[in-house]
Amino acid sequence: MDNRPIGIFDSGIGGTSIWGELQELLPYEDCIYLADSKNAPYGEKSKERILEFSIKNTEYLLALECKLIVVACNTATTNAIEYLRENYKIPFIGIEPAIKPAAINSKSKIIGVLATKGTLSSGLFHSTSKNHAAGITVLEQRGTGLVELIEQGNLQSDELYALLAGYISPMLEKGMDYLVLGCTHYPYLIPILKKMLPENVTIIDSGQAVARQTKLVLEKFDLLSNASELGSHQFCSNKNEKVLSNILPLSKLNLTVSFKDF
Repeated sequence: MDNRPIGIFDSGIGGTSIWGELQELLPYEDCIYLADSKNAPYGEKSKERILEFSIKNTEYLLALECKLIVVACNTATTNAIEYLRENYKIPFIGIEPAIKPAAINSKSKIIGVLATKGTLSSGLFHSTSKNHAAGITVLEQRGTGLVELIEQGNLQSDELYALLAGYISPMLEKGMDYLVLGCTHYPYLIPILKKMLPENVTIIDSGQAVARQTKLVLEKFDLLSNASELGSHQFCSNKNEKVLSNILPLSKLNLTVSFKDF
C-alpha cells in the first residue's frame, strides 16, 4: 500500500472533470492537481512546447512525491505521454477521446469529435480512429476558442453559446448521433450542449474510463492508499486560482486552492 498522492496536470481547469471522477471512485486517495493556466490552451501550441510543459509539470509533481501521474489533458496525452513513460519510472495515465464506445453504439454510423487542434492532428488520435472506427464516419471539429472562454469562467456567455452552436450545427446536419468530447475542459459545456442537441444524440467523454484505469494501475502496482479517512486535495494554479475555486466543491471536501508559480 502507498499513501503518497496521485498527481494530476492539465493545461488549466479542464482536468478537474477527470479529478471529479477519480475522487468518486477512489475517495481515500490524496491528490495534487496542477492547472497550467498561464500556458493554456495547449491545443494551439507546437508539439515541442506541449512536451516542454508536460515535462515541467511532471517534474513538479515528482518533487511532491506523487506515486502516479494522470495526464488530464487530451493534447498533452497525444503529444507527450509516450516520452513521459519512457523517461520517468512512475506510472502515467493518459486521456484519449472516447471514439471506441461511440463507434460501437452509434446507430447512424456517424459520430462527431469536438477537440483541440493538438489532439485532432496527433498520430495517436488518428491511430485510435483507424483502429476503433472502421465503417464509421468520424466528423472532426476543432473547438477553437472554447478553452479560453472556459478558463475565463465564461460558462454562461452569449459568446460561448454562439461559438459552440457554430461547431455543433454542421455535425448535426450530417447526421451524428454521438458527440465525443475530446478535451477535458469540454465536460463543463455539457449543460449547454444538452440544450442544443436533440434527444437522439449522446454526449460521451473519457472521465469514468480514466478513473477506472487509474484504479486498475494502482492495484496492479500495489499503490492503493490504505487510509481510513477521506483523501485531501491540493489544487495549484499558476494564473488565476479564483477560477479553480469557483468550480470546485470547497465546502464538501478536504480541499485547498492556491497560486503556485510553477
